[in-house]
Amino acid sequence: MYDVAIVGGGSAGASAATFTGRAGLQTVVIDGDKGMTRRAMLNNHLGFPDGITGPDLVDAGQQQAEKSGATWIKSDVASLESRDDGFVLTTADGQTVEAKEVLLATGAALDLAKKVGVETRAGTEPRINEVIAVDADGKSSVAGIWAAGVAAGQSVHTIITAGDGARVAINIISGQKGSRWVDHDRMA
Repeated sequence: MYDVAIVGGGSAGASAATFTGRAGLQTVVIDGDKGMTRRAMLNNHLGFPDGITGPDLVDAGQQQAEKSGATWIKSDVASLESRDDGFVLTTADGQTVEAKEVLLATGAALDLAKKVGVETRAGTEPRINEVIAVDADGKSSVAGIWAAGVAAGQSVHTIITAGDGARVAINIISGQKGSRWVDHDRMA
């Protein structure tokens, strides 16, 4: 059983997976590779003065998450079911994944959240009509299900969704480890 399953591998999901993987949490990302960042040209993302294409950013995020210890499954999630000890996610190609907690980083796609009964609210971003209702930590109305990024009502800008994925991941890690988690490396 994984400690956390992250649905969505865009900026929020890959960022979260980088943090949870580095913290030693057994992490799986399930991503159908259909996010809006795949269609973007990003000229406002910190660290890329000449800009970066959305596909390059998403691919680099996946590489970093995997280097940090996350497993990556390229598939859509067909179902998400709650169990006493966590959740079972079934992919569109029939794989099953068990996880203690789930982070939804699904961008504008809320079908899975609605199927599992997560409360939603009106969105505030242009063209984002509805988002997952979360508390200040990123917890949804269903125990054990978290949300980050656009799905949780954050701005569609990738720099913001990446930060939100990291923020919610820190909260998940802190909860599972029992104390506030900090992840900083020092240069030699």
